[in-house]
Amino acid sequence: MAYVITEDCIRCKYQDCVQVCPVDCFHEGANMLVIDPEECIDCGLCVPECEASAIIEHTDKDGERWLKLNEEYSQKWPIITDKHEAPADGKQYEGVPGKFEKYFDPTPAD
Repeated sequence: MAYVITEDCIRCKYQDCVQVCPVDCFHEGANMLVIDPEECIDCGLCVPECEASAIIEHTDKDGERWLKLNEEYSQKWPIITDKHEAPADGKQYEGVPGKFEKYFDPTPAD
């Protein structure tokens, strides 16, 4: 089992989860994070730290879809180990449905 990040992270990207990860399995894209499921040790420390409730077990409902996305982009995006400033407008995107189709950006973080 591994934890994965869902579309709830898109445009929120708070990054509190990154600070508690003991294995540095987070990767940063332009407007969301992903978890490398091969590196994730299933400790669950990141789950309560996520303000957007964007982190789920890959075995949860819809987990398989997000597992594939996390696998793919963890190979393309750089590792993030420190918290950066979250987007100023992140709160207004919390809970917005359909964020993947509307806002997903496949480019790596700058």
